[in-house]
Amino acid sequence: MSESGLQEGDPAPDFAMPASGGREVSLGALKGSPFLLYFYPKADTPGCTKQACGIQEALPQLGRLKLTVVGVSPDALPPIEKFAAKFGLEFPLASDADHQVAERYGVWVEKSMYGKRYMGMERSSFLVDAEGKVARVWRKVKPEAHAAEVLKAAGSLSSGA
Repeated sequence: MSESGLQEGDPAPDFAMPASGGREVSLGALKGSPFLLYFYPKADTPGCTKQACGIQEALPQLGRLKLTVVGVSPDALPPIEKFAAKFGLEFPLASDADHQVAERYGVWVEKSMYGKRYMGMERSSFLVDAEGKVARVWRKVKPEAHAAEVLKAAGSLSSGA
């Protein structure tokens, strides 16, 4: 159905990436508790800022649900660090500069702007349960509404466990 074939119930593809604050994020380290892996096109752009700030505001509630959040973009670490510092983002923002992780999750896609076609990151999110299975997939995410959608889905995930 989806281009990548990654569906709810599938095992989350493996990853390991450098992240803001000198951190490293990986599937292995996150397994055992639920997490949200959200892919965004570019640090410090209007939509990405709205989305990141919405998630930052929801962090206390997400934390109560024991949900870890990781943002992923194709940016190098210096612009990611600057973005995290500028908006006080506490959750890790990972650099997928070679877009290998985005390709595994099926979110490195052909895009079009002003008639020009190019490859880029599709704004998508994956809620992964404690067993490492994809519990929820959001494609072409609306930045303004995303934090609320994640909270709702994460709440049902923890109550279903």
